[in-house]
Amino acid sequence: MRGYRLNEDLEYVSKIIEGINKKDGHCPCRVNVEDSTLCPCDEFVEEGICKCNLFIKDDEVREKN
Repeated sequence: MRGYRLNEDLEYVSKIIEGINKKDGHCPCRVNVEDSTLCPCDEFVEEGICKCNLFIKDDEVREKN
């Protein structure tokens, strides 16, 4: 998705990806396991909201630097 990038905290990203793998490709932050929770979940694709912070806005990266 344009304007977003993978979180730069590699240890955090590794834990989130491990959670995604444990849930067969579904967002680890979601209780429900359904088509809309496959990563990247529908909420991220439609609204730009990544609750697990796997994807962050480019602006947030620039502000830290």
